[in-house]
This record gives sequence, C-alpha cells and structure tokens, in this order.
Amino acid sequence: MNETSEPTTSRKCIAIRFLFALLFLAIYCVLKFLLVVTTIFQFIYLLVTLKTNEPVRVFANKVVTLAYKVWRYITLNDNQRPFPFSEFPGELEPPETEVKF
Repeated sequence: MNETSEPTTSRKCIAIRFLFALLFLAIYCVLKFLLVVTTIFQFIYLLVTLKTNEPVRVFANKVVTLAYKVWRYITLNDNQRPFPFSEFPGELEPPETEVKF
C-alpha cells in the first residue's frame, strides 16, 4: 500500500451517512411505537377471539424486519439505505405456523 494514496472516504460522505443515521433513528422510534401498538392489539384480539389475527402477524413480522435493516444501516453493517430509500423488505423468517402458550 502506498503511503501517499488518498483515503477512499471523505468527511463529507461520513457526515451525510451520519445524517441519514439520525433520520433512521427517528424512523426506528416510529417503528418501535408501531410494534408496541401492534403487539397490544394482537394480544387483545387473541384474548377476545382465542385466535391470532394473521394479517397483523404478517405486518408485525415485516415491521420487525424493517427495524432490523434500519439497525444494520445505522451500525454500519449494511450500506443499502432501508425503506423509504429502497423497497419495503419482505419477511426474513416466516411466522410460526402455530402459536404455543
């Protein structure tokens, strides 16, 4: 490696990435709120009907996946900016077929 070679990243790129990280921290707070509301709704629904609401389970699973991708970007483990700068992620893992208590 040549000692006179220039660094591959600039302070401007780092600052822009930091600003995006702050934006995604705010988005994560919204996602966290959505997950809390979704979880409370799911348990109330489960108590009333004695079965889970599948669309809510799938939605919550996708939100968890998005939150995971947000944290990967914030912690510099992924270079692709998460939604809304890319497609909304699919599920990393499908929900369990049967919920056991």
